[in-house]
Amino acid sequence: MTGPTERPRRRYDEQSAPRTDRRPDRSTGGPRGDRPAFGDRPARGGRGDDRRGARPARPAVDLPRHVAYQAVAAVHRDDAYANLVLPALLRQERLTGRDAAFATELTYGTLRHIGTLDAILTDAAGRDVARIDPPVRDALRLGAYQLLHTRVPAHAAVSSTVDLVRAVGIGATGFANAVLREVAGRDADAWVAKLAPPFETDPIGHLALAYSHPQWIVRSFAEALGGDLGETTRLLIEDNERPPVHLCARPGLADPVALADEVGGAPGAFSPYAVYLAGGAPGDLPALAEGRAHVQDEGSQLVANALAVAPLDGPDAHWLDLCAGPGGKSGLLGALAAQRGARLTAVEVSEHRARLVGQATRGLPVTVLHTDGRTVGADPELPEGHFDRVLVDAPCTGLGALRRRPEARWRKQPSDLPPLTRLQRELLSAALRAARPGGLVAYVTCSPHTVETHVTVTEAARRAGVPADFVDARPLLPAGMPGLGDGPSVQLWPHRHGTDAMFLAVLRRG
Repeated sequence: MTGPTERPRRRYDEQSAPRTDRRPDRSTGGPRGDRPAFGDRPARGGRGDDRRGARPARPAVDLPRHVAYQAVAAVHRDDAYANLVLPALLRQERLTGRDAAFATELTYGTLRHIGTLDAILTDAAGRDVARIDPPVRDALRLGAYQLLHTRVPAHAAVSSTVDLVRAVGIGATGFANAVLREVAGRDADAWVAKLAPPFETDPIGHLALAYSHPQWIVRSFAEALGGDLGETTRLLIEDNERPPVHLCARPGLADPVALADEVGGAPGAFSPYAVYLAGGAPGDLPALAEGRAHVQDEGSQLVANALAVAPLDGPDAHWLDLCAGPGGKSGLLGALAAQRGARLTAVEVSEHRARLVGQATRGLPVTVLHTDGRTVGADPELPEGHFDRVLVDAPCTGLGALRRRPEARWRKQPSDLPPLTRLQRELLSAALRAARPGGLVAYVTCSPHTVETHVTVTEAARRAGVPADFVDARPLLPAGMPGLGDGPSVQLWPHRHGTDAMFLAVLRRG
């Protein structure tokens, strides 16, 4: 490979996107008839346009862009999570259909591309983005994203962003207009060619700027992929795409084919319980409200199911989920346990997340314990050598789900790794002690970082104080599933399997 592959970009055509140049209908009070548009203020004096010589009202900022701005600002100002704050804003403003889709694309796309957008804005502004007033900075990020990654015409992207800056950053409209016109002078590829280090001499630095990931994350991905920079590039591209919603049809409670017909989706490619949702808000589906299904990435389904299908000699009645919150894997394991006359103990150290596990497993043979999973042997409800199957879905950096959490790539730091890996080793050691002789332990992380995967599982097995052997995890996944590597552990990938980057290692206690 001599250079990066071409970057596909999601484009929103102005004809299919919501209109952004509409002015509010004054007879109804705004675009939706019940409130004035953001920034639509009466002329000075508060009497509208009936005063002689009054200045015209300020241009309105359309609601989808206003919602996207509020979401992006909340992420940076309040350390909010986009997947929590954006749905609340959409409900508050009653945005649906194309308007909601446009606001969502602007929010998630801008947050994913912050690193590259900030480098471009720094060059265009002639100053570091850190020196720009935060409200103006976030508005410029939204404007730059529209210019470089959507089909919104440049004049509309510039004018609408200047209107937004007028509403949130007094006195900065001239600056914003100049910066955005500079950004509009090049397309995204031309900006990368100008600002990124050459791929031939600094491939990690080039890929980091071209695909908007921190360099340390690009380096960790490349290492996990054996140094293959072409495949690393494909992973980064996939990381920047909006992922589909996956449902899990709970075994014994829902048939995946019937559920797919019910929700207008399609059965999954690999998990026997997966349904791909075409669109819409999954929280509104009756199947979820009735406990017949839940939202869960197909990769998470596969690793939980692998523990359940692994061959086991002897009794098979006592299952344990040692890090259960918020309850997706417990819900699947609980439904499988119900079919096989087993019972699951779900452990969660956080009180709030323990309540979520209880809600997610209502009606299933699941006992929820609000305690620390490392207390195996000291807690009478977590005896050593008792459980037949044990899942350790360990807390991790979450680098395998960056496509679902757009702000996470900028919040994670290499300094997060030492305390996490120590916790991972302690939990896996506790799980091995909890398993009976001959019992199975599945170690799972939503991260491909080798320190959180191969290093952690090898070290924990060595230090556990009980004998344990690795089980080849590949036969525990669907036959014919590609790209599973040489074993015995398995690493799933967004670009190979369409799942989050889940890691799975299975051990059998001696």
